[in-house]
Amino acid sequence: MTDTTKIAFLGTGLMGGHMARNLAQAGHPVTAWNRTRAKAEPLAAHGVTVADSAGEAVDRADLVISILADGPTTAQVMRDVADHLRDGAVWVDMCSSKPEEARAQEAMLAEHGVAQIDAPVSGGTRGADEATLAIMAGGDAAAFARVAPVLKAMGRPVHVGPAGSGQLAKLANQAIVGVTIGVVAEAMLLLQKGGADPAAVRAALKGGFADSIVLQQHGARMTEGDFDPGGLSRLQLKDLDNVLHEARTLGLSLPQVAGVRDRFHHFVHDMDGADRDHSGLYLELLARQD
Repeated sequence: MTDTTKIAFLGTGLMGGHMARNLAQAGHPVTAWNRTRAKAEPLAAHGVTVADSAGEAVDRADLVISILADGPTTAQVMRDVADHLRDGAVWVDMCSSKPEEARAQEAMLAEHGVAQIDAPVSGGTRGADEATLAIMAGGDAAAFARVAPVLKAMGRPVHVGPAGSGQLAKLANQAIVGVTIGVVAEAMLLLQKGGADPAAVRAALKGGFADSIVLQQHGARMTEGDFDPGGLSRLQLKDLDNVLHEARTLGLSLPQVAGVRDRFHHFVHDMDGADRDHSGLYLELLARQD
């Protein structure tokens, strides 16, 4: 695909708005749609055409990129716009869902002559804004090769296997992120209560085995009390539920994931944390100290 590839971008929320903007700024013609049009309208200032419907956006598109709420929502939109899909197009789904949902979507789109790539991302709103997202892509290798040059305008795409593999990679990513948030929260609390300077300790740990983006970015959020959403806690919970669902299908027990999942469930449903950043698990930890 080239700079003249017509792109339909569906879903311009916290992540998608940045991603669509970066595509347009890289010179790609982009038509965007969001269920709440007002969230897409600011993109017009960056050369993005804003559509009134998903079907209008998808009509005659060479490449469809979606980052919607979840797998079922994505599948419904695929069904809704099926008559607008161009034979030979590629659909890249960048939401986080279940591997089985990605495989079902691939089969559905194949009936319309459309290839599908499941390509969830990691990096949060900062990665989306700075075009540094980790992009984990599953699906046909030839279809991935066609879209990889476009995906590079949003981050670093890597083909990880057949259909569903991108979602499986994202589940592994979210297991690591969720469990790491839990232990970083405990470390930050230990430092604060023990009288050390958490910021200085984070600086001291840079480059060591304990260092991570979660430690540096979310550790700072925790000790500074900044829980405005980058990665939503309710979406982290959804992903951890999907990790455990996949583990059950494989006959696996993942005790650390299960424990942090229960903590996120409490934070989301009992502490009104659904729309707070997932680093807000620190608040759940604080509540345990009372």
